[in-house]
Amino acid sequence: MDAVSLILPLAEITVAGAIINASVHFIPVGGAPAAMATSTGVGTGTTQLAAGAGFTGLMAAAVMAAQKGINLMNPAHLAIILLSGAVGSMIMLGLTMLIGQLIYVFGVGVVPAADKCDKDPFTGDYQKSYITPGTTGHAIPTVCFISGLIGAALGGIGGGLAYIAFKQLGFDSGIAGIVAIGFFFMNAVLASYNIGGTIEGFHDPKFKKIPNGIIASFVASLVAGAIITGMSLGI
Repeated sequence: MDAVSLILPLAEITVAGAIINASVHFIPVGGAPAAMATSTGVGTGTTQLAAGAGFTGLMAAAVMAAQKGINLMNPAHLAIILLSGAVGSMIMLGLTMLIGQLIYVFGVGVVPAADKCDKDPFTGDYQKSYITPGTTGHAIPTVCFISGLIGAALGGIGGGLAYIAFKQLGFDSGIAGIVAIGFFFMNAVLASYNIGGTIEGFHDPKFKKIPNGIIASFVASLVAGAIITGMSLGI
């Protein structure tokens, strides 16, 4: 392999890691409090939710990359693969948030309300009046839902880009998928540590931490990319 064939995948891996980290900050994660409807977001951990959406996007990208006539070095084909990853991830997380919303509203009986903003930037609805005393909001308000879709799209793009890079390094589809999953988890965990708990979305004050997370994943992904590149060369 020539220098360009090695540098391009390494650059893609590094950028993919930064995108994955950024994506996690958009996803509304409420953890255990959200499971009891005393906090906004989906009732599970940051890494688990981001990974679920990212893996779905990664698989969607992998299926598209395997289609006949697809050339991984063609920019137009690359864009189609990444778009497939984004759409697949958005469908998965969108359905997860939708079903969760139905349970919150019709099962638990709470009104979707965000604690981190006085007024929903999309609907214009005031939030504080609907927040139950002793909670930090509940369910998945519009701003959280849209933020989640943005995060899912970025996660699918990041996961898909990493998969493509591993394929360009010469790994077969199975190995590339396994490595991409591990790579995604690495960056999702880094983002989780950076967030430090729950997050509502891009309107949450914790979202301001995103530059630190991106830098951490950029460096970690560069190191991981160099190791994986060496593996592809048999080093």
